[in-house]
Amino acid sequence: MREAIEEKQITEGLLSPISKQEARMKNPLVLAYIGDTVYDLFVRTSRVKASGEHVNLLNRWVCGVVNARAQAEAADKLLPMLLEDEADIYRRGRNAKSATTPKNMDIGDYHKATGLEAVVGYLFLVGEYGRLHEIFEAILPESEA
Repeated sequence: MREAIEEKQITEGLLSPISKQEARMKNPLVLAYIGDTVYDLFVRTSRVKASGEHVNLLNRWVCGVVNARAQAEAADKLLPMLLEDEADIYRRGRNAKSATTPKNMDIGDYHKATGLEAVVGYLFLVGEYGRLHEIFEAILPESEA
């Protein structure tokens, strides 16, 4: 009984998907905002499942994967496999004008990372969890996916 209630709360509640049209109407920086969190969650979850490391070692590894340079490399790897709507979201995110500029990182990497995060945010909001899984399998180190 409890499982059914929890599943219903997820599918009809706060985390329920929105339409693709509604998601496309969101500012790409808003998509990247939620995508950043989802990206971090996927990476952390995959590492926790794959290892028995202590928290500080887990965090050190995650910081090496969840940063603009690593995300830009992931975006380059991912670009050929993006579907048309995902590629459009990526371009919008990459080309979005942010009010802040990153410190200690390449601006090109930052823009690519923002594009990738926008795609992740879009897929999460529309409930394309299977597609998110495919993307993370493609970009995470093989031992982590």
